[in-house]
Amino acid sequence: MLLIPAIDLKDGKCVRLRQGRMEDETVFADDPLEMAQRWVDAGARRLHLVDLNGAFAGKPVNADVVHRIAAAFPEVPVQVGGGIRDEDTVQLYLDAGVQYTIIGTRAVSAPHFINDLCLEFPGHIIVGLDAKDGKVAIDGWSKLSHHDVIDMAQHFERDGVEAIIYTDISRDGMMQGVNAEATARLASAITIPVIASGGVTGLDDIRALQAVADEGIMGTIIGRALYEGTIDLAEAQKLVDG
Repeated sequence: MLLIPAIDLKDGKCVRLRQGRMEDETVFADDPLEMAQRWVDAGARRLHLVDLNGAFAGKPVNADVVHRIAAAFPEVPVQVGGGIRDEDTVQLYLDAGVQYTIIGTRAVSAPHFINDLCLEFPGHIIVGLDAKDGKVAIDGWSKLSHHDVIDMAQHFERDGVEAIIYTDISRDGMMQGVNAEATARLASAITIPVIASGGVTGLDDIRALQAVADEGIMGTIIGRALYEGTIDLAEAQKLVDG
């Protein structure tokens, strides 16, 4: 199982938000490249970057930081989300060495867009589905839609996306434990891999995901737990490798 450190970018810095609120941030590093280096040194096999400003602006704002990180670690696949709303943005990121682009709000508001992207950039498109009580949230979690998360995941699977990132937004950034049950339920309903996100707090959460990994969970994104030291990446990697 892949353990994927999250590097959330806001105003050029590495931060963490609580429940997606831009005003509730903790700055963990002024230079995100140093943070990326730290996780790569600890054994990260993929990095998860989020342009938080971009997600709210609807266009990339921290793209230069993303480009620097992708260029610095060509051997480590980078997945990036936040503010990706058109083909040109995807192309720019892929040209910069990013391996996967993550589409969130636009995937829900304009589903045909995903079909077009998968045809144009096969193997490089991941959809991020943020959900609460089985319903998909959009616009930086500020709205709950009427869309069922499993229905939407099946739709995107037919379009040809590479994976689904599933975030339980009631737990993200709150250090309350991962929702392994809901993640496994989604993973078992589709054949493409699911990456868990939100609420991973300690090794017990990683064990819980490992226990249901056979349902199709390929990995988990870890954020605040790494930054606050409740998970040691090297130790956790040893656990999953064992």
